[in-house]
Amino acid sequence: MEDLLELALRAGQRDHVLAVEVRIVPSSVSESLAVRNGRASSLTYREAAGLGVRVRTDRSWGFATASSLDRATVRATAGAAARAARAARSRARRPLTVTEERAVSNGRYRTATRVDPFSVPREEKLRMLREAESALHVGAEIKAGEASYHAWREVKHFASSEGRSYTSTIVHVGAGIQATAIAGGEVQRRSAPTSFGGDFRQAGFEFIRELDLVGRAPSVGREAIALLTAPTPDSGPTTVVLGSDQLGLQVHESVGHATELDRIFAMEAGYAGTSWVAPEQVGALTYGSPLMEIVADATEPGGLGTFGFDDEGLRARRVPIVTAGRLVGTLSSRETAARLGLDRSGATCRAEGFYRMPLIRMTNVDLSPGDLSFPELLDGVHDGIYLETNRSWSIDDKRLNFQFGTEVGRRIVDGELGPLVRNPLYAGMTPEFWASMDAVGDRSTWHLWGVPNCGKGQPGQVAHVSHGSPAARFRNVAVRGG
Repeated sequence: MEDLLELALRAGQRDHVLAVEVRIVPSSVSESLAVRNGRASSLTYREAAGLGVRVRTDRSWGFATASSLDRATVRATAGAAARAARAARSRARRPLTVTEERAVSNGRYRTATRVDPFSVPREEKLRMLREAESALHVGAEIKAGEASYHAWREVKHFASSEGRSYTSTIVHVGAGIQATAIAGGEVQRRSAPTSFGGDFRQAGFEFIRELDLVGRAPSVGREAIALLTAPTPDSGPTTVVLGSDQLGLQVHESVGHATELDRIFAMEAGYAGTSWVAPEQVGALTYGSPLMEIVADATEPGGLGTFGFDDEGLRARRVPIVTAGRLVGTLSSRETAARLGLDRSGATCRAEGFYRMPLIRMTNVDLSPGDLSFPELLDGVHDGIYLETNRSWSIDDKRLNFQFGTEVGRRIVDGELGPLVRNPLYAGMTPEFWASMDAVGDRSTWHLWGVPNCGKGQPGQVAHVSHGSPAARFRNVAVRGG
């Protein structure tokens, strides 16, 4: 790998080229398994290998990729990236500057795993999924059950002409279950540990076993059935307590994407828009309640957004985003940080694989816990609603106006959780919503949720990110039944 990296670095050095970055992935594997109604519905295993080369001039970037690692292809790919950068240079509207940061060479990062997920026999994985799916069927109303499992492993070697280099091996795993109940023309879905595939972690197969999908399944099926006859919530403003998983998604959509600096600069507008935040507001904008503390932490153990070094070769960092309700930082790259006048990047530049150009992505964007237990969050709520497990989401391109639906809600009556409600929706505007947060749950309500399907960019890229979140309480939120 060292010989190939050096070959690419040399081949990319052409007239006007200021820097060359090379990512070689000799091994990228993924496995996806699913069981639906007793039968395997997905049995997918993929392998890939290749390289990506990014080249920078004083005004432009160039990128090229190939899925072969022979010397001729490596040399040609680096040359193609240099030609692309030089061709773009004449069209660039402004000079391209980047932050000057200390180079780290020969870095090493590896996911700590107790059980390699790719060493576990497929039969064992399918047996677990079949048992979990079967346990969902607690009544005739359950018409469909599904249990799914996913694993990824990527080995990467990086080097740049500026002296940065590292090797990393990262493993992600996740699993979940879902029951669909139907009766009387009504359809209800209930998922665990959360929706859209379940929960995910940077870990080994030990994390899958700890999820205990088989043990969770009966209660998931029973709640799906109960939702069929539950009433819809009353419409109007009310007090809302969001569960950890739903609040994690709220952070993702209304804070994480909105504070990506390429969106703020309108550099990334093609896929789901820009941001309601203006560049000059960074450091001054009141984003929400004084209780609001958001950090982007790429060093957090177990996060899908955790790594040793980003795809610009910068060491992972913990970056404050919102402090005491004020926007103090952003998710940034070397280019966007320099454009904002910062001394260093947030080290959040990542690509989906060797075949994509790096761009700003969320790491682990977390809402810090407060000091209230869950019963204390409910205390004092005479008539409100508790919501958990996302079912649908809609948010505008600027991440300002939103509406989210959840799989389940429960009325809060005199400080206690009451009966179920079905198809609850809540809506708002980002700054007003976060300003209404008047209580934040403690560490006992906090969980780190893995999200393996964050989309961005053109061509589109899918990133793995995480969000740590407690439960929290919000006042005067618009709620209605879907």
